[in-house]
Amino acid sequence: MMRRPAPLLAGCSVLALALAATACGGAPDPSGAKKPLSGQTVTVAGVWTGSEQKNFQKVLDAFAAKTGATARFAPTGDNVSTVIGSKIEGGDAPDVVMVPQLGVLQQFARKGWLRALSPTVKHAMDTNYATAWTTYGTVDGTLYGLYFKAANKSTVWYSPDALAQAGVKPPKTYDQMLKAGHTLADSGLAAFSVAGQDGWTLTDWFENVYLSQAGPAKYDALAAHELKWTDASVVKALTVLGKLFKDRQLIAGGAKEALNTDFPGSVEKVFGPKPKAGMVYEGDFVAGVAHDQYARTIGKDADFFPFPAVNGGEAPVISGGDAAVVLKDGKNTEAGMKFVEYLATPEAAAVWARAGGFLSPNKSLDLGAYSDTVTRAVAQSLISSADSVRFDMSDQAPAAFGGTKGAGEWKILQDFLRDPSHPKKTAARLEAAAAKAYGN
Repeated sequence: MMRRPAPLLAGCSVLALALAATACGGAPDPSGAKKPLSGQTVTVAGVWTGSEQKNFQKVLDAFAAKTGATARFAPTGDNVSTVIGSKIEGGDAPDVVMVPQLGVLQQFARKGWLRALSPTVKHAMDTNYATAWTTYGTVDGTLYGLYFKAANKSTVWYSPDALAQAGVKPPKTYDQMLKAGHTLADSGLAAFSVAGQDGWTLTDWFENVYLSQAGPAKYDALAAHELKWTDASVVKALTVLGKLFKDRQLIAGGAKEALNTDFPGSVEKVFGPKPKAGMVYEGDFVAGVAHDQYARTIGKDADFFPFPAVNGGEAPVISGGDAAVVLKDGKNTEAGMKFVEYLATPEAAAVWARAGGFLSPNKSLDLGAYSDTVTRAVAQSLISSADSVRFDMSDQAPAAFGGTKGAGEWKILQDFLRDPSHPKKTAARLEAAAAKAYGN
């Protein structure tokens, strides 16, 4: 659940801007030919802000230039489920929603809010996507979601200069990472910048520790709430995470500052003009913020190592993504479906890939579209391991537990960051919230 400016697309010509065509939509074709969606408006809602929203707008602009439609982005904030429900009830539903959580996609489908995706989208997914992505987008046998933007959420980003000055090399294990963090702190920088203000980042921390330490079978069971959060494996993972959270040498500014740091702010504390930490854990999209906001050259001024193995387990690989769905109650669902069909093409993926801060699950996208070797390597890893990685656990949960600001897992883990001394009590709170949300 964030991202590099690129030159304006040819469709956004000076003439089009002079005619005040919103997001390049409705701009006349110089050839005089009428475009298929001329005069129509497509509204696309999503959580993206900052550089992510800016770069997604390039995709909207490219669609507008291609079809003649006006393509408009409507930000939802983090509480997607609540916001979209209110818009549907108020008769102001968008045509397409970029859903950031698998559990929310399932919720929307079972409420009857979604249209099944067209045969064109299904054919594109069958041809160009690993089976896992089709599975994630399918609810009760019907394909509702196209995963346009993917994420590798098992990457730890760092300042090569900071680690070099401290004499530290990228670690291979979790214990080595904490040891390196203390060495880094001795050199004058905290080890990690933690975005505790955004609860979703804390769920990602937990999931990587849990998957590595407990293994994929228990991860899958906990994700489906077939295993209770009071299980000893959960308490063990919270204990490991608590050791990091309580160490003021390791967390920039301690828990108090972390709880007042959002995701973009956590990247700034490592790659901004006044660094406070040497490392920040989050997904590959860290690269987009580091480049867009702070002109860091990926692979030189900003690099990553895989989230390391915990206590003898395997190194975790967790993925997430944003799925495009078409709402039944949108004002222009036919044009909305055409937009999703466009998103299924490598052409659409290439627009954001060139801009940066983006991974596509589309196997037909030429890796040369990515602007740096680091991102190409991460993208190749995602494509090659797509059917074996685990999907973000909180994104699989009902929104009330895994995807709501100030509630459920987000809030409980923020409280745990504030005071990590009671893993068993935290596990009990997580189980109570999960049982309520899952209805069991």
